Amino acid sequence: MTARVAEREGFAALVLRLRAEGISDIDLLTAVEQTPRSQFVPPEFAGSAYSSRTLPIPCGSFMEGADMAVRLLDRLKLKPGHRVLEVGTGSGFTAAVMGRIVERVLSIDRYKTLVNDAQQRLDALSLRNVIVRQADGSVGLQGEGTFDRILVTTAFPAMPRFYVEQLVSGGSMIAPLIASEDSCRMVRLTRVGSRFERDDLFEVPYMPIVPKLASIL
Repeated sequence: MTARVAEREGFAALVLRLRAEGISDIDLLTAVEQTPRSQFVPPEFAGSAYSSRTLPIPCGSFMEGADMAVRLLDRLKLKPGHRVLEVGTGSGFTAAVMGRIVERVLSIDRYKTLVNDAQQRLDALSLRNVIVRQADGSVGLQGEGTFDRILVTTAFPAMPRFYVEQLVSGGSMIAPLIASEDSCRMVRLTRVGSRFERDDLFEVPYMPIVPKLASIL
């Protein structure tokens, strides 16, 4: 089986699983199809690129399974013209998919290795509207204005107020919150004027956020 055929079959199987969950947003699924996931996973895991498995990536980090990645993006309800902030670049896959839908994506990570690797993948796909930057996501991000959507993929003990305040009115943020020692739940906050509406979504496997920039990796 060639790599191209394996990619197509993996994507087709993913779409069937997602549709069984009620996820059928054609713009989102097209963006996923146009972003070869096998280019974002370590070579030894290419055969699991479209599986629901959590896969290890450099710097002791991991990338969520394909099902979880698309499920999160579906909950974000991305639209053309949106400005999006992603906290936790990881492999760069979700940033790449979002970049095919929205106007601009700013993605940050504490690891320079992950930032450089993700940028190379994005450059290879000619996604010029996605900017990846090394930054300490535990203290917020100043000087970048407001965003229509914010996606956080590393867990906080409480909803990070410094990010919530960067939402436009009508904007929403999805972030994993630590519920207990062995439980983490994805939560969505939507800004309605000066107040916020909260929706608890589902359990997620994310690890607690690590402060400060990585000094070596």
